[in-house]
Amino acid sequence: MDVAHLLATALGRRADDAALRFADAGIPVFPCAPGEKRPLTRHGFHDATTNASHVARWWRDWPQANIGLPTGSISGIEAVDVDMHGPVHGFDSFERARREGLVDGWTALVRTPSGGIHACFPADPHRRQASWQAASAGVDFRGEGGYILVPPSRVRVGARRVAYELIGAGHDEPTPVDAAALRRFLDPRPAAAAASARPARVPLTIAADAPPGLDVERLASWVARRGEGERNRGLFWAACRFAEHGITFNEAQDRLGPAAERAGLPTAEIAATVRSAYRAAAGASPAAQPEPPPPGSRLSTEQVLS
Repeated sequence: MDVAHLLATALGRRADDAALRFADAGIPVFPCAPGEKRPLTRHGFHDATTNASHVARWWRDWPQANIGLPTGSISGIEAVDVDMHGPVHGFDSFERARREGLVDGWTALVRTPSGGIHACFPADPHRRQASWQAASAGVDFRGEGGYILVPPSRVRVGARRVAYELIGAGHDEPTPVDAAALRRFLDPRPAAAAASARPARVPLTIAADAPPGLDVERLASWVARRGEGERNRGLFWAACRFAEHGITFNEAQDRLGPAAERAGLPTAEIAATVRSAYRAAAGASPAAQPEPPPPGSRLSTEQVLS
């Protein structure tokens, strides 16, 4: 599959035509809100399909919808997302990784509306690689459980809608990225530091019928489905559950960060919310405990896992 060629053919086309071209090439797609990254379908990227009639119906219903593409084994595409939000610029980190030979095999480079890039790689058919964030390096990885927007999608930047643009075709024989090696290089975590970062366990209110333990993947998926007005609160609630079960802050950021971003929260707000949740969970006073969800929308673990 020539991803760069496919992205190039999508440039300048209507969204419905481009979406059908991806589907015809065997790459599942799903609609996202016009000018946003938020999925329009109930289950988000889990609803992605190559079925032409489904794709055509979606874009008849939402003709201005952006095109979401799930990353990982389902599409055969993974992406290294170089971020330009806030004070951290990921290009320095990406260039250091390139000099180490960790990101050489890309097949396409796409400029994102924020001024960053998506470096697209073929997914390794023999190794599933989960999505993660390295916020301190300004670089994210989009693999299993993630998605990206593709041209001709546009996202609001201030008062304008700025398009995703193909800026480079890669190597004739692109190679998968080793996401674990890239993560270790960008964001090394000594075992001692990780152990010292483990917060104190604080009992939080869980429904009486809640099953024991914590299903990390399903809780992250629940966060990704939160709509506007409940995204930040849902992320805070989920992060408190992670803290309660002894999961480190960095691990929570890895799992919940991509999910919250899929729900539409900006990177800086995600990091601040998870950090706030861990501070609240580590505090001893009742005032530090997370508030319960508002009446009528109480979040039990069973609701999260449904």
